[in-house]
Amino acid sequence: MSFPTPVIFSHEPTTRLVFGENSLDQVGELAAEITKGKALLVTDPGVRSTGHVDRAVKILEESGLTVEVFDRTKENPTAIEVEECVEVAREFEPQLIIGFGGGSSMDTAKGCNFIYTNGGQMKDYWGIGKATKEMLPLIAIPTTAGTGSECQSFALIADPDTHRKMACGDPKAAPAISIMDPVLTLTQPALVTAATGIDAIAHSLESAVTKKRNTASAQYSSEAFKRVINALPEIFNNPDNLEARREMQIGAAYAGVAIENSMLGAAHAAANPITARMAITHGFAVGMMLPAVVRHNSADPEAGKIYHDLAIEAGLISLDDNQAAAIDAIENRLNDILSQIEIPIDRVRSQLDDSMIQNLAQDATEEWTGTFNPREMSVADFAQLYRDTFIKGSK
Repeated sequence: MSFPTPVIFSHEPTTRLVFGENSLDQVGELAAEITKGKALLVTDPGVRSTGHVDRAVKILEESGLTVEVFDRTKENPTAIEVEECVEVAREFEPQLIIGFGGGSSMDTAKGCNFIYTNGGQMKDYWGIGKATKEMLPLIAIPTTAGTGSECQSFALIADPDTHRKMACGDPKAAPAISIMDPVLTLTQPALVTAATGIDAIAHSLESAVTKKRNTASAQYSSEAFKRVINALPEIFNNPDNLEARREMQIGAAYAGVAIENSMLGAAHAAANPITARMAITHGFAVGMMLPAVVRHNSADPEAGKIYHDLAIEAGLISLDDNQAAAIDAIENRLNDILSQIEIPIDRVRSQLDDSMIQNLAQDATEEWTGTFNPREMSVADFAQLYRDTFIKGSK
């Protein structure tokens, strides 16, 4: 029997991952290892309404911590919501911050951490490594499976005037601990499950082929993709399938680790202007763009080979199938997933004309993530992606 050539890589993750059903029960002891003082818990109204937050607060208080809850996080948080959270932090003076919810809650918690510890405004941290002072330890508790924010050092915060997303990254902003309890994801609304799940698929596919990819990120991308591409359809069919929820959550986390090491690409660069200009949920915007981007990137020989390997690993094709079959299989699976949800593609189509396409394409070239795409992207390239997605595919 022969074995594949061993993969050799070095990777030092900054976040301790605690994974398993009802692992939320450990939040008190884990927090107490950091401080017995004050914890600011950042969440949103929807998560708080499930009872998860009250349960966490009770566990934390039983472990000797004093807890303040900020529950005014919004979808696609802006610098305004971050400032509101900072005001609470300044009055409360926490020694620990907990981001509890979807990517928006975790991003708001990170954004608050930047300003509370280092001062200034959110835009001052747009980029990488702009924080000069130490930041508070952060515990991330995702209730969705998609953003991967629980394994990343970036906060994605929108500018309230331009609506552009500011990627504010610093190693000090990475969660010290991530508690991943798949039971928490059972209470996600169906549309949230869909939007975040599609985002996780995009993360795994984009991080796999970027110019910044490395051996370590490739392992995480592959492990993520084969889990999320198969788990999400199963969750659509059986929302209470905890095994599929486990696969989805660990896959999303692995994709988050991959992003931390390899960044993203053209699908996110093309999606962000759609979200900013048309108020389309981020995950849906990325999902709309992803099939065309995979097709576009497959012309790059190395990216095409990676897609082929991913399709084999995920069981979408057999070992004997070629790269063309792999691209078809990935595109077909993506379209099958998108067809199972009420994705607002017609709303985007109704607003598109040549002028809007050019505006979107120009915006997309200014997105940082696009610079990591395996193929160089011009305004004309992005315009063609939009046409391939919304014009040629229209009935």
